[in-house]
Amino acid sequence: MLDNLQLLFVWAPIINLQVILDGIFVGAVFALSAYGLALVWGVMNIKNLAQGDFVIMGGYLSLSLYYLGTSLGIPLEYILPMILLIVVTIMFVFGWGIYILIIRRIIDQDMFVSLLATFGLSLLLQQVINLFYGPEVQTIDMKMGALDAFDNMVSIPYSKVLSLILAAIITLCVVIFMKRSRMGQAIRATAQDPRAARVLGIDTDRVYAFTFAFNAALCGAAGVLVSIIWVIQPFYGITYSVRSFAIVTAAGLGNLPGVISAAFGIGLFEKYTGMILGTAYEVAAPVAILLIVLIIRQVSMKRNRQPVR
Repeated sequence: MLDNLQLLFVWAPIINLQVILDGIFVGAVFALSAYGLALVWGVMNIKNLAQGDFVIMGGYLSLSLYYLGTSLGIPLEYILPMILLIVVTIMFVFGWGIYILIIRRIIDQDMFVSLLATFGLSLLLQQVINLFYGPEVQTIDMKMGALDAFDNMVSIPYSKVLSLILAAIITLCVVIFMKRSRMGQAIRATAQDPRAARVLGIDTDRVYAFTFAFNAALCGAAGVLVSIIWVIQPFYGITYSVRSFAIVTAAGLGNLPGVISAAFGIGLFEKYTGMILGTAYEVAAPVAILLIVLIIRQVSMKRNRQPVR
C-alpha cells in the first residue's frame, strides 16, 4: 500500500492521469445505469435489484450481434452503432414485458415485495445467461488500438474514448427527451404526484411501463459500452447493481447532474482504491461509499428529529 502511494505521488505522479482517465471512462457507464435506476425508484418506488443484470444482458446481446455482424462481413465501424440501436430496442421491449409480467403486480406492494421480486428476477437472468453463454469471461475486441503518451505510462484506448462519446450522446438525448417530450413531462409529473397526474388525464400505468422499459434500454446501452471497454460474465450483474444504488443514494432521485457527478466520483474513487489497495478491493469501494452515505444521512435525520429546546 505504501509503495503504491509513493508510486502515485512521489515516483511517478503522471500515473494519476491514467487513473483519472479510467475513472472518467467507467463513470460515464455507471451514470447510464444509475439514472435508469433513479427513474424507476423515483417514479414507481421500485428498488430494482436486477439493474446490473440488465446491464450484463445488454452486454451479451451486443456480443452476439458483434459475432453475427463480423460473420456477415459488415465493416467494424458500422457494427457498433447498429449494435447499440438494436440492443436498446430489444431491451426496451424486454423491459416493457417484464413490467407487464412482474412489476405491475408489485407496484402497490411494500418495499420488501419489490426487493424479493427483483432479486428473483436477477437470479433468473443470471442462470439463463449462464445457460446460453457459459460462465467464461468475454469481451468485444474492437481492434481500435490505443494512444500511448508520457513514455507509455499513460495509455488511452480508442474504444474507451468512443464509449465516452457515445455515453455523452445518449445522456444528451435523455436530457432532451425528459425536458421536451410529452412522455418525459408525464414521467416527471407522475414522479411528483401520481394521483394529481391521473386527475390531469395522464395514464400512469402506461407511464410506469414506459419508465421501466426506458430504464432497461439505458441498461442495455450501458451493457454495450461495458462489453467493449471491460469484460462481461453472467454473475457480474451484482457489482453494477451495487454501483447504481451507491450513485443514486449519493445523488438523489431524478437528479441527472447529481447522478453524473456521483458516477464520476465513484468511478475515480474505485480506480484509486484499486490502484492503492489492489484490484480485488475495487468492487468494495462503491459498497463503502454506500455505507458512508447511509450513515451520514441517518445521523442527519436523527439530528433533524431532535426537538428544539
